[in-house]
Amino acid sequence: MDNGIFAGLKVLDCASFIAAPAAATVLSDFGAEVIKIEPPGAGDPYRNLPNLPGYPISQHNYAWMLESRNKRSLALDLSKPEGQQVLRRLVAETDVFITNFPPSVRKKLGLTYDELAPLNARMIYASFTGYGEKGEEANKPGFDSNAYWARSGLMDLVRADTNTTPARSVAGMGDHPCAMALYSAIVTALYKRERTGRGSHVSSNLMANGIWAGGVLAQAKLVSAEFQERRPRERALNAVTNHYRCKDGRWIILSLLSEDKQWPILARIMGREDLVTDPRFATKKDRHARSLELIKIFDETFATKDLAEWRRLLDGNGLVFGVVGILDDLPTDQQMLDNEVLLPFENDTTLTINSPIWVDGCDKVRPRLPPAVGEHSDEILRSAGYGEAEIKQLRAAGTVG
Repeated sequence: MDNGIFAGLKVLDCASFIAAPAAATVLSDFGAEVIKIEPPGAGDPYRNLPNLPGYPISQHNYAWMLESRNKRSLALDLSKPEGQQVLRRLVAETDVFITNFPPSVRKKLGLTYDELAPLNARMIYASFTGYGEKGEEANKPGFDSNAYWARSGLMDLVRADTNTTPARSVAGMGDHPCAMALYSAIVTALYKRERTGRGSHVSSNLMANGIWAGGVLAQAKLVSAEFQERRPRERALNAVTNHYRCKDGRWIILSLLSEDKQWPILARIMGREDLVTDPRFATKKDRHARSLELIKIFDETFATKDLAEWRRLLDGNGLVFGVVGILDDLPTDQQMLDNEVLLPFENDTTLTINSPIWVDGCDKVRPRLPPAVGEHSDEILRSAGYGEAEIKQLRAAGTVG
């Protein structure tokens, strides 16, 4: 499948900020034709994200590059009846319509599922919201920082202890997992369409995905489990599932769940074979009871070598550990490059981030740089059957940009 498993699938991306458009991006990675609907003029407000205070400064619009690769742009004013009519004509030949307009806005613009579904019985209508489609908060605006990260309890749960300030999320941290949820809903509906011949309405939201992400502890609360004291790293209950600072200031995290088997291997690698015969740490129960003492020893030991040296020593011994990565690592992370987690844009050396799904025998399309505002308006309208005179009229009225 040279053109991707979704070659021939037509998608309308009528969304912004970030999860819903990112779901369309994943479809495009597998060959779907995605038309980005954005307002004339400045276009999708998401284009401006890197200009906000505190964001990395670059000559590239890195946010737009990631979320809008492979897409074509139609600049369309949906506040005008003529713009809504154009969209409805496109919907008639669309396989997937994606929006994150709140329910009230969809109703105002005539873009609800009930209004669009009669135009195309096979269309998948995918909607995404902050807090769900029902209830008093259905129209409440929300970004992943508040609806996913804060509302779900994750913002509180990652604190080192109850006295630490709640931790802020980073841009898109919840949106990208949410995009995969919406993508999954769309693909499930496409499978249903294969069986029934009919489209359907699918949805997801930030709040639901946030609670799903923290589901282990959330489920514990739902069954009234007794929670233990939240302890800082230095007072963790298990030294071999903790993180440590290396000589060069980088951090490493251990996750040794098969402790009885792995404990002597770790001690040998650390050059502390004496710990194996130390009566204080003879059994797992002893090590847990004296975790503060063991953490202090580990702190001192890991501080003697740089991260690269610890990686060399720990690799290949069956021990589960990880590097606490930093963004500076990315361009030279060979494992990510080898697995096309990072890959270059088509006809460009600039790297981008791949969507995290691969299907054997179904190559993804090489990512293409994102469009300028309305870059493909005329060709999209022509494909929808509009004549040159009609296109000029729509432009003159400001309906199309």
